Amino acid sequence: MAQCVQSVQELIPDSFVPCVAALCSDEAERLTRLNHLSFAELLKPFSRLTSEVHMRDPNNQLHVIKNLKIAVSNITTQPPQPGAIRKLLNDVVSGSQPAEGLVANVITAGDYDLNLSATTPWFESYRETFLQSMPASDHEFLNHYLACMLVASSGEAEPVEQFSKLSQEQHRIQHNNDYSYPKWFIPNTLKYYVLLHDVSAGDEQRAESIYEEMKQKYGTQGCYLLKINSRTSNRASDEQIPDPWSQYLQKNSIQNQESYEDGPCTITSNKNSDSNLLSLDGLDNEVKDGLPNNFRAHPLQLDPSSDSSNSIDGPDHVKSTSLHETKKANAGIIHGACLTLTDHDRIRQFIQEFTFRGLLPHIEKTIRQLNDQLISRKGLSRSLFSATKKWFSGSKVPEKSVNELKNTSGLLYPPEAPELQIRKMADLCFLVQHYDLAYSCYHTAKKDFLNDQAMLYAAGALEMAAVSAFLQPGAPRPYPAHYMDTAIQTYRDICKNMVLAERCVLLSAEILKSQGKYSEAAALLIRLTSEDSDLRSALLLEQAAHCFINMKSPMVRKYAFHMILAGHRFSKAGQKKHALRCYCQAMQVYKGKGWSLAEDHINFTIGRQSYTLRQLDNAVSAFRHILINESKQSAAQQGAFLREYLYVYKVNTYSGVDIKIIFF
Repeated sequence: MAQCVQSVQELIPDSFVPCVAALCSDEAERLTRLNHLSFAELLKPFSRLTSEVHMRDPNNQLHVIKNLKIAVSNITTQPPQPGAIRKLLNDVVSGSQPAEGLVANVITAGDYDLNLSATTPWFESYRETFLQSMPASDHEFLNHYLACMLVASSGEAEPVEQFSKLSQEQHRIQHNNDYSYPKWFIPNTLKYYVLLHDVSAGDEQRAESIYEEMKQKYGTQGCYLLKINSRTSNRASDEQIPDPWSQYLQKNSIQNQESYEDGPCTITSNKNSDSNLLSLDGLDNEVKDGLPNNFRAHPLQLDPSSDSSNSIDGPDHVKSTSLHETKKANAGIIHGACLTLTDHDRIRQFIQEFTFRGLLPHIEKTIRQLNDQLISRKGLSRSLFSATKKWFSGSKVPEKSVNELKNTSGLLYPPEAPELQIRKMADLCFLVQHYDLAYSCYHTAKKDFLNDQAMLYAAGALEMAAVSAFLQPGAPRPYPAHYMDTAIQTYRDICKNMVLAERCVLLSAEILKSQGKYSEAAALLIRLTSEDSDLRSALLLEQAAHCFINMKSPMVRKYAFHMILAGHRFSKAGQKKHALRCYCQAMQVYKGKGWSLAEDHINFTIGRQSYTLRQLDNAVSAFRHILINESKQSAAQQGAFLREYLYVYKVNTYSGVDIKIIFF
């Protein structure tokens, strides 16, 4: 695989972070919209802690968490639609192209001197967006909400009463059986009350008075006064304030198609889209109507007039607004126009306070409660962390192969089932980087799920056990790649869930690559190519090609062959620029080696793709190469090549370029 900006030790913790919901009053949302941002978007650039944090595990041992990041998002009661996710991924890839003038790496392998791209940012953008856009599932808790920020404005008539209404609304969404989405980690969700104060227009003395009342009611650990908008809109035109939001908003452009007006944002939902909702676990995801607020639809909900049955990465997909057009539309928007650098620091401090005094104590308390429940239910004398060591040292019961197990991917456990409590504890430990305890819990849960033949749950436990084992400090045990292989096979063949199988492949391939196991990584990537997604197959084939070229003994011809396959799938996915790039990369290997038929095919495809992209000089040059050499093609095929050349020549002549005619 190509080099990545992030190491795998950075990628995985950034991909699985504590999730926090945000529920704002209309007035609070209006204050943030003055900056062309929602409240959740306002926090995004400051969501990573700048210092280490500490917590205690069930054994009362101090645990250090480094570079912790949290994900804050607005509450939505419908999961993202598959069609919208495909469109987002398609736009992300098409919007990421090689930088012009970038010096390529030169790799010498035998007789070959190849100019290759050192990095593939389009793949990294795809992978990041894919992992972030996965909806919550019932078989795992990694992206279930751990807490909810309730946000009201100091300018409201009765802010404390507004907080009570928001709290009731959150409780109704979580505990009303009408809503199966979003997912919540535990019934007793942490509620954190945020009073938003507009410095330039609000009454600061009143805000402080309300905040004192909040501290009396909710406690100093459960509320915060956040001051923003210190700068008026008629500021000096030459004053330059950084815009840290653009890089985040461009990555998720479809999620930001809401209207940035001063009033509350209204999102309409597609009542007929229930059958199109993305189900990760095959369970009932039916969404009921009747929610009177403005968070009915997920940001990745398609417009009601669009047909989500069209595959966005198929050859005949309906063209839609591209990421480039979205960027152009947002080019004139200034994010954070009412914020000063002091406001930036205040937001950063708010995230620190929320995490230190609210979220982490809540997580630590929840882990202890889960541990105590498991001890009492299983009759353990000590904590699960200590007891599991005894279990692992004993005799092992032979496990059945995946093919021997029944298809019970739709099995449901009740919320209070001990097996799910172990999985919850494992996920919580994983989110706070306690990989030792997470591995122990995943390993225990895996055995229970396999005994029950609950294959979806078992695959999830196997997947995360493998990742936890790899991330354990000091590498006490080798990476169990066979766990990942079993998880992938289970997701794909038994659960029929390619989304989860793809997540396994993306993570495992990065881990194998970091260990120098490029051959195994390539085989894994190739294994997940299929006909259901041309875009995914193209990206994985390209990464497999890079694996072949990065081996100790580079496999140049395998690299070229898989780049051709990737180019073909990119073309079918409508990614013409990426297709052309892949064919041009492969041409370096085939050119002048006597493989005339292969060379003809590549030149013909390069000509076609170049013409489609209006690169007429390149198209003429590619078709010309087919004609100037002695051909081994049939007469009919040579005639077809000549007709293509003459057609492109004719178009190029009209553009004012003088081209020589080839005579035989």
